[in-house]
Amino acid sequence: MDHSTHAPPSRHAPHGGHGQKKTDPHGGHDHEGMIADYRRRFWVVLAATIPILALAPMIQGWLGLEDALRFPGDRYVLAGLSSLVFFYGGWPFLKGFLREITARDIGMMTLISVAITAAYAYSIGMVAIGSDETFFWELATLIAVMLLGHWIEMKSVLGAGRALEKLASLMPDEAHLVADDGSVIDVPVSTLKGGEHLLIKPGEKVPADGIIVRGESSLNESMLTGESKPIFKTVDTEVIGGSINGEGSLTIRVDKTGDETFLSSVIKLVKEAQASKSKTQDLANTAAKWLTFIALGGGLSTVLFWTLFTDQGFGFAMARAVTVMVIACPHALGLAVPLVVARSTAIAATNGLLIRDRTAFEEARNINAIIFDKTGTLTKGEFGITDTLVFDTTFTESDIVAYAASIEAHSEHPIAQGIVRDAPEAWGVDKFKAIPGKGAEGLVKDRDVKVVSPGYLRDQGLEMDDPRFETLSAQGKTVVFVLIDDKLAGAIALADIIREESAKAILMLQAMGIQCIMLTGDNQQVAEWVGQEIGLDEVIAEVLPEEKAAKVREVQSRGLIVAMTGDGVNDAPALAQANVGIAIGAGTDVAIETADIILVRSSPSDVVAIIELARATYNKMMQNLAWATGYNTFAIPAAAGVFFPWGVILTPALGAVFMSASTVICAINAQLLKLSRSRVST
Repeated sequence: MDHSTHAPPSRHAPHGGHGQKKTDPHGGHDHEGMIADYRRRFWVVLAATIPILALAPMIQGWLGLEDALRFPGDRYVLAGLSSLVFFYGGWPFLKGFLREITARDIGMMTLISVAITAAYAYSIGMVAIGSDETFFWELATLIAVMLLGHWIEMKSVLGAGRALEKLASLMPDEAHLVADDGSVIDVPVSTLKGGEHLLIKPGEKVPADGIIVRGESSLNESMLTGESKPIFKTVDTEVIGGSINGEGSLTIRVDKTGDETFLSSVIKLVKEAQASKSKTQDLANTAAKWLTFIALGGGLSTVLFWTLFTDQGFGFAMARAVTVMVIACPHALGLAVPLVVARSTAIAATNGLLIRDRTAFEEARNINAIIFDKTGTLTKGEFGITDTLVFDTTFTESDIVAYAASIEAHSEHPIAQGIVRDAPEAWGVDKFKAIPGKGAEGLVKDRDVKVVSPGYLRDQGLEMDDPRFETLSAQGKTVVFVLIDDKLAGAIALADIIREESAKAILMLQAMGIQCIMLTGDNQQVAEWVGQEIGLDEVIAEVLPEEKAAKVREVQSRGLIVAMTGDGVNDAPALAQANVGIAIGAGTDVAIETADIILVRSSPSDVVAIIELARATYNKMMQNLAWATGYNTFAIPAAAGVFFPWGVILTPALGAVFMSASTVICAINAQLLKLSRSRVST
């Protein structure tokens, strides 16, 4: 087991095989099996270590029990028990040493193996010449502590990737198939091909991505998208496999199965992200490599110094050298970054923040400008009422909207649907008819109601000199007028609805020192109105789709590190041009394939969350690297005996305790990573 190139545990998660970019250094063994192996070896070694301690001449001397515990041939019994510990307990390290030598990739297994082999060989040699000057008890305690440390560390590593297993377990094993005759039979989910009708009962998990064909219910998608509130869905609405059905019974038509499902895509993306190398990991690997050579050189130098220049003896020199090699094992350095990577990617996936490219994700911490597409990103991409004007005071704003909605309910135009959607109520209509190119009319509550464009007013010679109308027009909003009994009763202004969270997200990004820019093909008036409403730093409007990438380059030419956020086909070139491309919401496949990061929810607040997570992840990596390198800066000289003149001496076993503790500290620190100010606490 070569821990010097530790693989994130999630590479062994269910649905394996996607995006695995390098060979598993553990030879394909699952982490549960490795944990069990370390646990078993630890208990065997611990059982053997107790009599070894009792038989060790040094321990007997400390306790004053030489006469009580010595017997003829005891050193051979001690050697035999120690041989069991060395070969059985030390086998994972010796095997790792052989693998590192074969691969010409010297790492921590080499250090441990050299240390325990030197201690064992020296001790056996002493027994052969009849000497009691052995390292058997140090060897046994060292291997016991190393096994315990690896056991604890492996459990920590496995915990860092549990979120992927939770994702994989979301999909149920069976589905209720609705047959042609209406009967329902249970079938394995793995047999679904697409097009089948499935029954989903209240409280059950959705077995596959599909479209609702019957029923309505609220579905909990929190484990998939991070959306904490259940989402109400009805006929013709998409459902995601793995989400949990609420109070209603649903029948869905299977749309995607197997690797095509949303959940499988998420798992694939997470695996690719965790398997991909990062710049920080390369730095850690380089540092660990140098530390290995320093430790080997330090061990040799320690032996030579204490043997040639002091009168402490070869046994003392060997003990110091073994301690140097043990305490300098670059385990903490090797795991400092992978543990954080596994944790951050899992946090991101369970909050609907999908990382495709870890290098770009790391770059996100340096972003100082974000370019947003308008439609579908900062806005909902659908018309809604922004203002209601009342000209006839016998009516209220609600009356004006209700009369208009009653007429517009018979139209499929997006503007008409926007009025209907926002209306408090609507009434029946008689004698409905369209006014070609100008609007529609009908009888509502025995009143003649017309909903018309400004062009109709001009044609009829009706004057509109209200300054409020001019203001709304200047903002680029669409204004329709409501005539009741041929009198101008009011007007309704509509625009692409700004997402509720957009303004807050922009404010938070600006507080992080990031410029917020909107890039849109919409007209200048509309763009400027949206920019003012949500507090953007800059608005770039009336941009043709093929010009968007060039505009991103222009912003980059100012010396800014730029992220582009969009959801459409025409955003794909700009997403690719940006330093970091972020596809938001239910974007097109083209946009998603081009982006570095995919935000499942259509929420600008998730842009804040991904940048916060990128910064927090980098900070955790730096904290772990600082601890791992700082620890060795002090520990290696201490192990070599620099502080011996002051009575400070480290035994090999104590060195193993410190080395293991350093690794566990890095593992715990990685687990403390969370989304600090995001919508979901982790």
